[in-house]
Amino acid sequence: QVQLVESGGGLVQAGGSLRLSCAASGRTFSSYAMSWFRQAPGKEREFVAVISGSGGSASYADSLKGRFTISRDNAKNTVYLQMNSLKPEDTAVYSCAGGVRFTRAIRHYDYWGQGTQVTVSS
Repeated sequence: QVQLVESGGGLVQAGGSLRLSCAASGRTFSSYAMSWFRQAPGKEREFVAVISGSGGSASYADSLKGRFTISRDNAKNTVYLQMNSLKPEDTAVYSCAGGVRFTRAIRHYDYWGQGTQVTVSS
C-alpha cells in the first residue's frame, strides 16, 4: 500500500510559479511511475505529466510542455511538479498518482493523493 500526500498549492498571480510536492509512504517508491493529473471545476480530470520510476523518462501533456516540469527524488520518496508562467486556465485541483505503468491513462493508476488546490488569478 502506498499513501500519497500533496502540498504546495495556493493562490498565485498569472505569470507566477508554484512547485507542488507529493510525498509517498512505503519502501518501493522507485518501483512506481508517478504522475500528476488535474481537475478544473466542471471538467474531467486530465493528464499533466508522468515520470518513470528511475526518473529517466518523463512525458507531458502537449499543451503544458515547456511550462511544467516533473521530477522526483527517490531518496525522499517525493515527486515534484514545477509550474511556471501560470495562467488562469491552470486553476484546478492537482493530484499525484502512482502506478506500475509509465502511462497517461488514469485507469492504470492504483494510488492517489487527496489533491491540492491551485488558483491562478488574472
